Amino acid sequence: MARERADLLTVRQVLEELGGVSKRTFYRWRELQLAPRCIRLPNGELRVRRDVLDSWLEDRAEGTA
Repeated sequence: MARERADLLTVRQVLEELGGVSKRTFYRWRELQLAPRCIRLPNGELRVRRDVLDSWLEDRAEGTA
């Protein structure tokens, strides 16, 4: 079975999904190793896989059983 290609989100898209978190905050989270795992492209840009972001958000949900 072929692995489905995960959507790659730009930092801007991730920030929008997080409700407008600032770019500065996101990069600070990266320094503190609190941000979702990123992929660095050859041109230096960062991408976050959709499934990684969804899992990262789920891991931070409060009040889950």
